[in-house]
Amino acid sequence: MIIWLNGTFGAGKTTTSKELTALLPEARVFDSETVGYMLRHVLNSVPVKDFQDWPPWRGLVVETASQVLDFVGGVLVIPQTVLVEQYWREIHAGLTKADIPVRHFVLHTDPDTLVQRIESDTVETGSRQWRLDHVPRYQDALTWLRREAEVIDTTHLAPTEIAQTIAASVSS
Repeated sequence: MIIWLNGTFGAGKTTTSKELTALLPEARVFDSETVGYMLRHVLNSVPVKDFQDWPPWRGLVVETASQVLDFVGGVLVIPQTVLVEQYWREIHAGLTKADIPVRHFVLHTDPDTLVQRIESDTVETGSRQWRLDHVPRYQDALTWLRREAEVIDTTHLAPTEIAQTIAASVSS
C-alpha cells in the first residue's frame, strides 16, 4: 500500500510522514523528491520550473515505489506535493496498473495558519519565499484535490494527531 501525503509546501507532510511510519508496522518513508534530484544531473539540458514537469519523474516514482514494495513489502508513505491534476492522474494510474493500493490524503490548513507556519519554520529557511509563492497554486488545485483525496484539516492538529488520524483510517 502507498499512503500519499499531499498538500502545499509547509503543510507538515514530512513531519507527519515520520510520525506515521512510527505508528504503522513495516511502513517506511519514500521521499520521491530524491527521484527528481537524481534526474537533475541527467536532464539539466531540458529546462523546467519543477522536476515534476519531466515525464520520467512521474514514471520513475511509480516504478521505484513498485520495485521497493516488491522487495520489502509493507507500506510506503510518500510525502509529496503534486498540484498538477494530470501528473497525479499519471502517477495514480501507474500505481493502479501495478496493483498497488493508494490512499491519498491532503494535509490542509487555512491560508493564514499556513503562512505563519512557513514564516516560523526554522529548518527550511532557505525555501521560505519559494513555499509562500506556491500557496496560490495550491489554492487553485484544491478543487481537484478535494475530489481525488481525503482532506484532513490540520489547522488545529499536531503532526502526531494527524498521523494517528491517518493510521486509524488506513487500518479500518
